[in-house]
Amino acid sequence: MSNSQLTQAPVAKAEMLIRKPVAEVFEAFVNPAITSQFWFTKGSDRLEPGKQIRWDWEMYGASAEVAVKVIEPNERILIEWSAYGTTLVEWIFTARPDNTTYVSITNSGFSGDADTIVQYAMDSLDGFTLVLAGAKAFLEHNIRLNLVADKFPDAHVKH
Repeated sequence: MSNSQLTQAPVAKAEMLIRKPVAEVFEAFVNPAITSQFWFTKGSDRLEPGKQIRWDWEMYGASAEVAVKVIEPNERILIEWSAYGTTLVEWIFTARPDNTTYVSITNSGFSGDADTIVQYAMDSLDGFTLVLAGAKAFLEHNIRLNLVADKFPDAHVKH
């Protein structure tokens, strides 16, 4: 194995078509009562510009602090969060003519040595892919797949 260096910082990007109108899909990501059906178990508040929010994954005893940077209704969300160090996450919501929504989530700004940065980007891509798949199932079919909770079943905190 060669000892090559990164020439470009890795970015995690997950994308998915969700067959619901953009307003409904956008609301699912800013409203913790809906987001908790497919991603985290508890959010301290709605996403609004300038707010500091906390997201909890109670089954893992984990949380993330979220600073909401930008909200452009039905178009874009930008946050800074405490996952993988401190990184930026951007959602882009693209309304399509057939009343569906294409969602793109990009996580960037990973820090650490090259191996750590690559691992963080891969883990983030994996996580956001599950989030989008879970959102799709919930919004289109009202099915809770429990993808995030079932990713690491042996890591669940005993209550």
